[in-house]
Amino acid sequence: MKAINKNINLYLLVFITFLAGSCKKDFMNVIPPDKISADLVWKDPALAQAFVNEIYNGLGIGGFSEQMLASVSDEAMFTHPTRGIDLINNATINPSTLGWVDNTWDYKQMYNRIRACNTVVERIVGGDNSLSSKVLKDQLLGEAYFLRAYFYQQMLRFYGGVPIITKTYALSDDFNLKRNTYEECINFIIKNCDQASTLLTGKTLDKGRTTALACLALKSRVLIYAASDLHERSKLTAKIISIGAQKLDFLSYASGNQNDRYKLAQTAAKAVMDLGSGYKLGLSAPVSVAEGSNNYKSIAMGGASKAPNIDASAASELIFARYFIIQNNIKHAQQNGPNGYHNWAGNTPIGLLVDDYDMADGTKFSWTNPAQKAAPYQNRDPRFYATILYDGAGWKPRDKVSGNVDPANQIQTGIYDLMDGSNKIDFKGLDTRASSIENWNGSWTGYYYHKFIDTDPNIVDATMSQNVPWPFFRYTEAVFNYIEASIELGELTNAKSWLNKIRFRAGMVEITTTDQAELRNVYRHERRIEMAYEEQRYHDTRRWLIAEETLGRKVTYIKVTGKFKAGKTMSAPYHYDASVYDYTYNSVIENAQENRSWDNKLYFRPFSRDEVNKNHLLEQNPGY
Repeated sequence: MKAINKNINLYLLVFITFLAGSCKKDFMNVIPPDKISADLVWKDPALAQAFVNEIYNGLGIGGFSEQMLASVSDEAMFTHPTRGIDLINNATINPSTLGWVDNTWDYKQMYNRIRACNTVVERIVGGDNSLSSKVLKDQLLGEAYFLRAYFYQQMLRFYGGVPIITKTYALSDDFNLKRNTYEECINFIIKNCDQASTLLTGKTLDKGRTTALACLALKSRVLIYAASDLHERSKLTAKIISIGAQKLDFLSYASGNQNDRYKLAQTAAKAVMDLGSGYKLGLSAPVSVAEGSNNYKSIAMGGASKAPNIDASAASELIFARYFIIQNNIKHAQQNGPNGYHNWAGNTPIGLLVDDYDMADGTKFSWTNPAQKAAPYQNRDPRFYATILYDGAGWKPRDKVSGNVDPANQIQTGIYDLMDGSNKIDFKGLDTRASSIENWNGSWTGYYYHKFIDTDPNIVDATMSQNVPWPFFRYTEAVFNYIEASIELGELTNAKSWLNKIRFRAGMVEITTTDQAELRNVYRHERRIEMAYEEQRYHDTRRWLIAEETLGRKVTYIKVTGKFKAGKTMSAPYHYDASVYDYTYNSVIENAQENRSWDNKLYFRPFSRDEVNKNHLLEQNPGY
């Protein structure tokens, strides 16, 4: 099958333009060779498909952008300053200074994409086309409904209610439009999802395009968000006190019952579960630590990596993903890999995430436990080893990019004793900010990102692209949505059964609690670990109204030192060896790069001053 890639539209070198007709006798009035008339587009199946293909570019490259949503959550810190992420984390954004805004949720960009979706709907539903194939028309219309729903969902979860626009505007139209209520937006998105699912049912589309199941997955996400505390009026106003009645309508439900909304979310999630398959979720006991870690790696690779032990059948976990081809691939590894491999260390894990990985026996990790403090990277949740690169972790052949300075191929983020002739020196690890290889791209946190970097040793991070797909929706997210709704509805046995299936696949022990509040906390923790770096955490903490105690925390990092044991020495090249070194690990609060804080206005993003000035009916979010 053909895969949709970053440069989807190979048909249109310049985006399709609408050309006015004029006198045929005017020999100067010809259509430029790089332009195509709109009327011609909707008469030609290939051009019509190309028009819809281009709309997919509004999805960007998913979460593989250089700046990741993880870095405005308690998962990661962006290494490079002055990119605007620090303004969000320091709670200093405002309508004039928005900080970092990605194109995949930028207000203006989303409406540009929505306009293209509306064009498709108008042309096909309005009958202003001569496409003869009903199958093709249903497909294109289904894709447009899904993409329109997705783009509105993106804005809804950042901004709350936005104006619902279902037509293409001309320059002479009035662009002053009121925001629709949160409930109206939810209903509109769900309607589009249902329409898209109906139109796409039974159709086989090229890899990377939407499917009926993807439409249901989007519906599941939207409904679990709608049921969350952030949009339950009494709970929202308890967090953000000074909100006017009309603005509350943009952000929450004016009426109805939260339990009823959880029931809708549960039903929507179960529909995805019944039609999808997932990956290894039929287990009745935990797999081994090695298998659990490998299962998680296989899921992160989308089954696509040629690395040893990666299971290709893990691709069944993906419901809707962005695929890449070699010619137009991204260098995600280079953006986030260790600087000692000539990479950029962009979005590095922070200690707050690392410390939240439980011990393999299900107990909590704690720096106050002497044994755990002495060996913090031993006997942890198997997913830890597939997500985090830590001091001493094995990695790729370093000599392919950095010379023969590390035959052991291990991550070095500490300062270690080392013999230089007869002198003992402090050797700064090759992946520190004092690295002899490259010092300006080192991690501030002492950790590096592992999860979505292809572990194939033949793909060397700094020079080669990778083909790992970005998972917009995967089966496990729908399972989590089902678990969450079941917990809130008091159906604890059912919720616990599915939660344990996810844990068994990862090699983690069974959860046995029968207390609703405790199970809720266990579930939220499990979702945090399983969905790390998948653009879930930033939204989850906000919709659960727990951002102050999660996103608002100060960043922690790790300081590692290695001192010779009595009678032991090592000369270059350094490698991790607990028989030679006494290693010390200290968790330290980091304020110099980001002095994180939280303001409850951040539960919703501000509209830019320019947008408010252009649309005088666009009411600003509270606190701005």
